[in-house]
Amino acid sequence: MMKQVRISNEIAEAVISELGAEIKSLKKNGREIIWEGDPSVWEGQAPFLFPICGGLRDNRYILNNREYHLEKHGFASKMQFDIESQCENAVTFLLKDMPETLECFPNTFECRVTYRIIETGLAITYDVKNTDIKTMYFSMGAHEGYVCPEGIEEYSIVFEHNERLETALLDGGYLGHDTCVLAENARELPLKYEYFFNDNSLVFTQLRSRKVSLIHKSGEKCISVHFNGFECLLLWTVPEAGYICIEPWCGIPDYADSDYDITRKKGIMTLKSGERCIRQHTIIF
Repeated sequence: MMKQVRISNEIAEAVISELGAEIKSLKKNGREIIWEGDPSVWEGQAPFLFPICGGLRDNRYILNNREYHLEKHGFASKMQFDIESQCENAVTFLLKDMPETLECFPNTFECRVTYRIIETGLAITYDVKNTDIKTMYFSMGAHEGYVCPEGIEEYSIVFEHNERLETALLDGGYLGHDTCVLAENARELPLKYEYFFNDNSLVFTQLRSRKVSLIHKSGEKCISVHFNGFECLLLWTVPEAGYICIEPWCGIPDYADSDYDITRKKGIMTLKSGERCIRQHTIIF
């Protein structure tokens, strides 16, 4: 069984698994914030997405005239991370390349995920280093599910700024070229299950906001997510489920008509040999 690490301070406690460096529990004053991971609904809770976010067309891509196969959201969530360092309120997990990753992702790398409980919440830092001699093409992102016991239609997402809430539409799990405008000049998006039929996500790629809050109809603020440095924000659930995922991504799903060339994929990031990419998002209680 994978080891789980507990970090805490006076008001908060987080439990993170070695498997995928995934949050299994996050509590403030004993109140659970993270979805329970019911396998009959969605067994995930807060997977870390690397080295791709979303699905690639036909789960494949081409790099240097060679074809590779990579499953949706990549492999990190299925891998055992090492615990590199740990103290009372923080832990750093480390994943390095290994033979099975090199088969689908031909780069050597070091990928660290650090969780630190701070006074106002939980700070999560992703630190990816290209240890290879060749350029690395990748994406990374968060997929935390926040519990909504009464169902998501009792909640709204409130944005930092007024927004034109234009979402890219998915076609069989991939992006199409059509969009849908949910609201104009709006700060609040009341959540509706109809948005998420057929495994759809809301995919926002042009937000000005770098903070969103999950608010109950009573006016109670559940959590806020700060995501400076992440270009995209996704919302996702399944109909009638008791959670909403708020997902800061550096990357987006593939287009349905993609030509498979990873170097031309929209949203892909690049790291030259020896370079690092660091991103942090924070869950505020």
